[in-house]
Amino acid sequence: MHERIVDARWLAPPEPMELTLEALNVLESGERLRLLIQRIPHLLFSILQEWGYDYQMHDCDDGSYEILIWYKGQDSTNSNAESL
Repeated sequence: MHERIVDARWLAPPEPMELTLEALNVLESGERLRLLIQRIPHLLFSILQEWGYDYQMHDCDDGSYEILIWYKGQDSTNSNAESL
């Protein structure tokens, strides 16, 4: 399964949200998006729900967050989510 990565750590708002939404707009069927960010993007979660995406969030040791995003129609159990 192909994965796109958006490394938005330490970028000032609104750039992390803009980069994430741009990446979601070009995400193809079967792809996932891995977002690396230094704060919890609360506003993004409602957009993901509205657009039909699901996600898993993991706290990283350096204080940042890793968020794996996929289209709800995909099976996340077969998507190498164990790396989170």
